[in-house]
Amino acid sequence: MDLNKLELDINLITETVDQDEFIYDLLLAYDFPKSTITLLKKGNYNKSRNSGEILWKKKLFFTIEKHRDLHLTIDQAQKNNAVLKQHPRFLIANNFTTLLAVDTKTGDTLDIPFKELSKNYTFFLPWAGMEKTQIQSLNLADTKAAEKLALLYDLIIQENHIESDAERHALNIFLSRLLFCFFAEDTGIFEDDQFTNAIASHTQRDGRDLQDYLIALFQVLNVEKRTNEPEHLKAFPYVNGGLFAV
Repeated sequence: MDLNKLELDINLITETVDQDEFIYDLLLAYDFPKSTITLLKKGNYNKSRNSGEILWKKKLFFTIEKHRDLHLTIDQAQKNNAVLKQHPRFLIANNFTTLLAVDTKTGDTLDIPFKELSKNYTFFLPWAGMEKTQIQSLNLADTKAAEKLALLYDLIIQENHIESDAERHALNIFLSRLLFCFFAEDTGIFEDDQFTNAIASHTQRDGRDLQDYLIALFQVLNVEKRTNEPEHLKAFPYVNGGLFAV
């Protein structure tokens, strides 16, 4: 999942909010399939028969509440056997001024101005399969990897006499792609150590063919429907979001 795109998408949702479509748009932002959300709209998955409410098993309880304190609404939902029976991951009450949510697995709560939802997008990342322990590990990996890439950046500059803005921009893109690949093999986007093992297995130890290999790999990562690509590169998943676009 492209987290930068997710934040931008949620910001757009809150800035141009359609109250009837809000929760569906939010779920789509977290990569729920459109076909699934269409069925949810039709009531196929909704276990609630109350107007303005959605109760989706293991996913969420959502209600629009314009006339009552949202805290009372959430408290009532937490004690409602009909709601609890469906084991929703999140309880959400919204009046489009304030949004209140509870993560029923961790006990964490969110109580924010509605317009600040995009700043708090990580709260609902479990919908996309990213638990908070994974997010914390990713942040730690971010720090360590960034430190190592900073050293690599300096070495590349020194060895290749990079001086122009265009050259520095190209280097920044290259390092961003490397950083993503290392994160991807540690967070389930790639298979465990897939990128590291591929480099070790398919390139020379002295690095003389590494440039050609990375160029080919980065091109494949940007291709969703593949035909003639080498099998060892096709094993990598398609990465959307434009990071590997030429």
